[in-house]
Order: sequence, then structure tokens, then C-alpha cells
Amino acid sequence: MNNIIVWLVLGLVAGGLAKFIMPGKDPGGLLATIAIGIVGSFVGGYAGELLGLSTRTGGLSVQSVGTAVLGALILLVGFRLLKR
Repeated sequence: MNNIIVWLVLGLVAGGLAKFIMPGKDPGGLLATIAIGIVGSFVGGYAGELLGLSTRTGGLSVQSVGTAVLGALILLVGFRLLKR
């Protein structure tokens, strides 16, 4: 149960930071932001693993938030490109 809460908090933080860095009109509210952040954290973690940047820290850290935000930004750019 704690792991789920950590992922939701990480997703909320990552999604919020990604929207702050890249503002714009996107459909959805809080749930969409959390979803972008959670999926973005997986994208960022996977990309970090591919690049040799181990991101398995087991919780909230600067590195996990950074890779999650990077992944959320990638996801947000892709979403906006598909929206066009």
C-alpha cells in the first residue's frame, strides 16, 4: 500500500512539474496530470536504465523525481504531437 502512495505522490509531483515547465492547454485535470506523471516516471526510469543511469532508489529522491519529470515531459510532448 505504501508503494502505491509513493507512486501516486511521485506521479503528482512529476506531472505538476512537467506542466509547470511546459504549460499549455491539455485536456484533463488532476487525474490526467497524475497519469502523465506516473506513466512519465516509467518512461523516465526505462530511459535512465537504457542510458546506464540506474534510477532504482526505492522511493522519493531527487534522482527519481528528475527522471520522472523528464519522462513526463517526453510523454507530454508526444501527447501534444498526437493531438495535432
